[in-house]
Amino acid sequence: MKQIITIVIFLGLCFSSFAEKNNFFEEAKMLFEEEKYEESKFLFQRNIVYNPKDAESYLYLAKIFNLEENKREEKKYINTTLLLEPKNEEAMYLLIDIELKRSNFSKVEELKKDFKKICSTMCEKLTSINSRLKEFEKKDAS
Repeated sequence: MKQIITIVIFLGLCFSSFAEKNNFFEEAKMLFEEEKYEESKFLFQRNIVYNPKDAESYLYLAKIFNLEENKREEKKYINTTLLLEPKNEEAMYLLIDIELKRSNFSKVEELKKDFKKICSTMCEKLTSINSRLKEFEKKDAS
């Protein structure tokens, strides 16, 4: 009888712990959408502690660091997102945007090729990337 009670308690703790871990991400996402970035950053980081392979948490952290204009952290979290989920279109687009701002056109061209291969929902962004590249080329020519 004691063994059954011990097993039930153990399973209950495991399930509640799992539910709490998922709750960190959902709560952080909700706070992000409410523009409460500091609170959401803390919860995304906490979610990563429990689930270090959660690419979405890294992506949201990259977005927060973008808003804070912390380019180093933003790029670090984008790269981590792409490491965990190489076909993440949004992360790839954000990385292209960073490289465009840095005027690293060779890297943009390389990333653009990769983006073309993976795009399914954000393919319209290719037009924006191409037009921004042309704008930079015109500025360089003059």
